[in-house]
Amino acid sequence: MNAMVLLIVALVVLVLGYVFYGRWLADQWGVDPARTTPAHELADGVDYVAAPPYVVLGHHFSSIAGAGPINGPIQAAVFGWVPVTLWILVGGIFFGAMHDFGSLFASLRHRGRTLAIVVRDNMDGAAKAMFTIFAYMTLVLIVAAFASIVAGTFGVTGNPVADERNMTTASISLFYILFAVIWGVALRGRQIPGVSNIVLAVVVLVICISAGMSFHPLALSPSTWMFVLAGYILVASLAPVWILLQPRDYLSSYLLYGMIILAVVGIVGAGIQGSATLDIPAFAGFTVSNAAVDASGAPIVDSDGAAVINNAAASGYLFPVLFITIACGAISGFHSLVASGTTSKQIDTEAHARPIGYGGMLIECLLAIISLCAVGFVWAEYQAGEFATPTQVFASGLSTVLASVYGEQAQAISYQLLILAASAFCLTSLDTATRLARYMFQELWVPVGQTMDSLTGWRKVLSNPYVATVITVVFGLTLGMTGYRIIWPLFGAANQLLASLAMLAVATWLGNIGRNHKMFYLPMAFMLVVAMSSLGITIVEKVGLFTSGAAAAQAGGVVGVAVQLAIALLLFVLGIVLAARGVRTLRSLRNQQSQAA
Repeated sequence: MNAMVLLIVALVVLVLGYVFYGRWLADQWGVDPARTTPAHELADGVDYVAAPPYVVLGHHFSSIAGAGPINGPIQAAVFGWVPVTLWILVGGIFFGAMHDFGSLFASLRHRGRTLAIVVRDNMDGAAKAMFTIFAYMTLVLIVAAFASIVAGTFGVTGNPVADERNMTTASISLFYILFAVIWGVALRGRQIPGVSNIVLAVVVLVICISAGMSFHPLALSPSTWMFVLAGYILVASLAPVWILLQPRDYLSSYLLYGMIILAVVGIVGAGIQGSATLDIPAFAGFTVSNAAVDASGAPIVDSDGAAVINNAAASGYLFPVLFITIACGAISGFHSLVASGTTSKQIDTEAHARPIGYGGMLIECLLAIISLCAVGFVWAEYQAGEFATPTQVFASGLSTVLASVYGEQAQAISYQLLILAASAFCLTSLDTATRLARYMFQELWVPVGQTMDSLTGWRKVLSNPYVATVITVVFGLTLGMTGYRIIWPLFGAANQLLASLAMLAVATWLGNIGRNHKMFYLPMAFMLVVAMSSLGITIVEKVGLFTSGAAAAQAGGVVGVAVQLAIALLLFVLGIVLAARGVRTLRSLRNQQSQAA
């Protein structure tokens, strides 16, 4: 398969989905550009801050992308390029983008409040409490997974070449965080024309990259970086959005857009030259293994005779592993929390909801297709287990194809920029997830009919933003010490189940206000079955580790496996109860509408 053809076809399909299906959804739901948004109605200079659409899109896209559209398709590539592509396109247009757009719109109509409030107002207080617990646990898993990934791309492990690259990535990332704060303070309250704003942002990024490549003295281990990241997200998740979140995400977005443009140009250029062939099989079967194999398909063993594992690949049955692994590349419940937690508080007009909510997800789908192409350019090395992480596959694959177009000298530079962009995705998602988890933790202690300001006693203590943030960071970073590969399947299942529950919340609200909500039925039912199947498999596997006595040998030991099992069980039970309550609500709604007719 030619990667250029795959990329162009995917891009055309995604554009058509935005133009036709996205516009139809806006019409069905009653998007009103003249309606006052929460960013204006409740402007407070901290969380509710109206911003231009390109700034909000920068924040939203930087936050939702994370590691998902890179890690997911690369790990799932072992199933073949056809199933991965089909799920990214079909799932992205009819599941993920609709989910993101609907969550953002529902939050806009609920004064920029979280989906937990949407659940409370359209179901009941008990459902709201369960949804809040579920969302909080999912966010903690995101903090754990992404912190582990970022620490891995910043830390040194004794490999001189890899360590040099990691130290450079860390230094550039720190520089752009510093410049983001300077940007936020210097431009606070000032209106700069769009073109000048963009040019200035690009100049700042170039300065950060140049400074980081020239000066990168921090040789810290991944575990040390975990503690540094803990301090960073503590501060970042509490700071006003204008001083760090908005400017950092805005600056990062150009790095991310630049990465996508660079990848597209490279793939198209290689396609024209005839060197963009994907070596990935079209379909590898309904069951795959992550055992490393050589060019002939024979298993590779190490010097001790043990099988080598491909750490960048998934394993298991196509259902549900494919749909869980691709995660944010097609649909992600985390997006609903970003849309209703931070993005909805910055939207200037409802007219921006479709390009930011629906369009932002489709950009992520394009990135997922690019990630799939990246695997195809280094397929032999990928199958042989030569890459420690999917991020390395992504950077190696695309830098290889760029070298074929622009020469060998472009490979080292493009590799570094691609690693940097991937870590930027994770870093922005990391502190956004921490901020959202803080919102959810605070919301958990507010009884129906009360506000945070009216709380007293222990409820007031636990709803304090500093207390909520510290608890979240400690919980998330401790879990993250076990490594992202252990967390990822659990995160994927929780994430997709959250997507189903988010669609359920939006569907009940739309039904209550008399709008068409039937487009949610099939997607939320499918994602519910996928997620519950995956959680069930995880529970059986973890129980098996205890009964066989193998739990102690796992990452995190007995305690780590016990915590993962407890989380999986709680998510499974919460998912069943919430789904049942939601179905009853929708059924009652339908009966009321039938009687009224």
